[in-house]
Amino acid sequence: MALYRGKIRVKAKGFCSIHDITNNVAEILRLSGLSQGICCVSISGSTAAVSTVEYEPGLVLDIPTLLEKLIPSNVSYEHDKTWHDNNGFSHLRSFLIKTSLSLSFNEGKLDLGTWQQIVFVDFDNRPRTREITVQFIGE
Repeated sequence: MALYRGKIRVKAKGFCSIHDITNNVAEILRLSGLSQGICCVSISGSTAAVSTVEYEPGLVLDIPTLLEKLIPSNVSYEHDKTWHDNNGFSHLRSFLIKTSLSLSFNEGKLDLGTWQQIVFVDFDNRPRTREITVQFIGE
């Protein structure tokens, strides 16, 4: 078994900005030279998430709408009272979606459905550059 690790940097706008990182992850897999195994995609931090979705304009608009209904950004959360950073909603959304994703790969290709892409979502209340870690274990 071998390990290979890469990084993806994304300039994110925050406020539920969604970024398709599938090609970036696939490129790191290509560079790894590995044929089959497991991939872990993760974001360090508690105001962002990694998931899969059909990355198309309708869903890119629907996802923030859904999350705004579930975890509104204009509500005062206990976290905001503690830290006064007004991003409690960002932490709760990250908690719901999660900060890492594991998926398999075979014959040097990610095991994704036809309409399935890997996405990074930045929930924070400000723009920033994020670093996503991609780690492969396999042969």
